[in-house]
Amino acid sequence: MNLLSKKMLPGMVALAAVAALGLASTSVRAQDKTITLCWAAWDPANALVELSKDFTAKTGVKMKFEFVPWTNFADRMLNELNSKGKLCDLIIGDSQWIGGAAEQGHYVKLNDFFAKEGIKMTDFAPATVVGYAEWPKNTPNYWALPAMADAVGWTYRKDWFARPELQAEFKKLHNRDLAPPKTWAEFKQVSEFFQGKTIDGKKVYGAYIFTERGSEGITMGVTNVLYPMGFKYEDPKKPYAMDGFVNSPDAVRGLEFYKALYKGSTPPGLTNAYMSEGLDAFKSGQVAMMMNWFAFFPGLYKDPNVGGDKIGFFTNPSDKTRGVQLGGQGISVVSYSANRNESLQYIKWFASPEVQKKWQAIGGSSAAKAVLDDPAYPQSSPFAQAFLDSMGMVVDFWAEPSYAQLLLAMQKRVHDYVVADKGTAKEALDALVVDWRKVFKDDGKAAK
Repeated sequence: MNLLSKKMLPGMVALAAVAALGLASTSVRAQDKTITLCWAAWDPANALVELSKDFTAKTGVKMKFEFVPWTNFADRMLNELNSKGKLCDLIIGDSQWIGGAAEQGHYVKLNDFFAKEGIKMTDFAPATVVGYAEWPKNTPNYWALPAMADAVGWTYRKDWFARPELQAEFKKLHNRDLAPPKTWAEFKQVSEFFQGKTIDGKKVYGAYIFTERGSEGITMGVTNVLYPMGFKYEDPKKPYAMDGFVNSPDAVRGLEFYKALYKGSTPPGLTNAYMSEGLDAFKSGQVAMMMNWFAFFPGLYKDPNVGGDKIGFFTNPSDKTRGVQLGGQGISVVSYSANRNESLQYIKWFASPEVQKKWQAIGGSSAAKAVLDDPAYPQSSPFAQAFLDSMGMVVDFWAEPSYAQLLLAMQKRVHDYVVADKGTAKEALDALVVDWRKVFKDDGKAAK
């Protein structure tokens, strides 16, 4: 070693030490980073906690979770967004929030990020892109990545339907086999057939349907009858023109039908009931059929008392057309987050086909075509085909920035008629048109 080298050595050692220290501190910083994901408290959220361990292992970014019961979810999270709070870095928000969150600046617009990272919305089911990601609707402006595909579906007591004595009795009454209903007329026959029957020494009822008034329940229920019977939110050719569509003769017939089901086919006392009450009713053996979100079906299928061979699944019945209420959510980056880069990292990771396949496998519900278009998907669960069929006919509630006012108006008008016996179906829907027209007029969006 020459003299020059000897003179340089201490400095080189020092530089190397500094470099090593810098690398170490970068690693420490990555390990110290924590992002918080906010969602509702339910089984898919627990699955996401498990899935997200892979993200932490890959990136060093730790995860925290804020899960709120569905009954308080909207109030809690919308208050958080409206106050520009920093609790949530990522949020899996309801589809109806997208308009308000976009226009009020709560969510980060993701177009440039998607383009940079090669994330294509064409890789996700079209209904979920429109429902969970786009604002304005049907424009390529994205505020979320489809995260949890969902819709309303139906469970039924397959073991009860299969009983020879019930099969014979039903066939004598209706000259057809007792089977999962394909139309609403068939549904009414089946639900009324089971209403008040004694099965295994216990009085049972025909069906469970949503009636909850405080948040969204009865609206998310009644629309599954209204859509197939011809209800539309507005004139397809004239935005915000609702008269003759919201309150059309078909819509009136649909609302009257939902009330007839409530009065003649459901257990007594369920005047303000939503998701959890439906699960309780089905698990306790009270009802032959239950309306609920597909997201709950994996858990029901595993239930030791009513799952397995005892449970079956079917899509929402049809009438003059087909339709079912869209559920589900997209995942968004909250614009007030101090951890935007790490949150975007999570979105990129979550969007990958490999992660989407694992998400589906462990209890989530992927909207990715890599999962849904897999030839093996229809046989992947007893309800997979029904889910695919449902996603092909979903309709969503208003996603306008004023959706909360629109929703509360419908909750009141429908509940007052169906449960509280106030007025007629026509009066309820006429009043709803007046309510909605006022909301849109205040927003400067009245029909031209």
